[in-house]
Amino acid sequence: MKGVQIHKYGGPGVLNYEEVSRPKPKEDELLVRVYAAGVNPADWQIRSGKRARLKEPFSFIPGFDVSGVVETAGDNVDSFEAGEAVYGMLRNGGGYAQYVAIGAADAARKPKSLDHIQAAALPVVSLTAWQSLFGAAELSAGQKVLIHAAAGGVGHIAVQLAKWKGAYVIGTASGRNEDFLHSIGVDEFINYKKTRFECIAQDVDVVLDAVIRDAGPLLNYAAEQTLKRSWKILKKNGILVSICAEPSTEIASAYGVCGKYVRAQPNAQQLAEIAELIDSGHIRPFISQVLSLKEADKAHKLSQKGHTRGKIVLKVI
Repeated sequence: MKGVQIHKYGGPGVLNYEEVSRPKPKEDELLVRVYAAGVNPADWQIRSGKRARLKEPFSFIPGFDVSGVVETAGDNVDSFEAGEAVYGMLRNGGGYAQYVAIGAADAARKPKSLDHIQAAALPVVSLTAWQSLFGAAELSAGQKVLIHAAAGGVGHIAVQLAKWKGAYVIGTASGRNEDFLHSIGVDEFINYKKTRFECIAQDVDVVLDAVIRDAGPLLNYAAEQTLKRSWKILKKNGILVSICAEPSTEIASAYGVCGKYVRAQPNAQQLAEIAELIDSGHIRPFISQVLSLKEADKAHKLSQKGHTRGKIVLKVI
């Protein structure tokens, strides 16, 4: 089968479209024919060696988001059958390929109202938003939440989940995203390029920091400053959740608030609930660009710029 692999760390040029070994699913896994794979910052962070490094020499297939059709189910799997359309989050990459083995406990039936390209955009960002807002922050109706990078992959799903929950949503993004964010439910928009958010947002219950790191020195500095300035807008006992950096417990204590870090974990039950929300019209993913699997290097270049609206998806079939 064909796939995209890296054999060393580096820029997008180390992504190789080549023949790769077809995975053999274990007893509790599904072999899925991949129709589409989502692109996430974690993909290029791993490719560049900014995350946990593998011992060289190695071969690694990036990709943690997939949507496809079950080819075969392991002997211990009775929840899925061959031919069913599924989507899921992979624990150890492998999504940039024509076939992937995924734990049955990490996959759910694809939302009926979405095609595979749309569905492939969702697992990582929707689970990250869900686990941040409803797990770490315990967001409830009537609360006020500020979402940084609200037009990004995690951000635009978090906006829709927060609105479904009944929260008042403030979103920060560049000016070109104002109409888009209002269209998906943002109550109050802040153009971070023109206005300091702390001059507008006050007494916030929850801050979600979804600003990408590792996209360059200037963007890293801006992200660090955004996190630093976010503490002061929280009300007493408020919660700052970051999906990109570990918040300081010392600073949180000084402000009388809480800081939490979230790295999404696969969860089939949550994906099933998200699928229901999608099919009932509460959530819709936005796809900024669709590229072929051969164009994974181009997808990484675009994602690494740090200003993608919604998601980039690789079409495999």
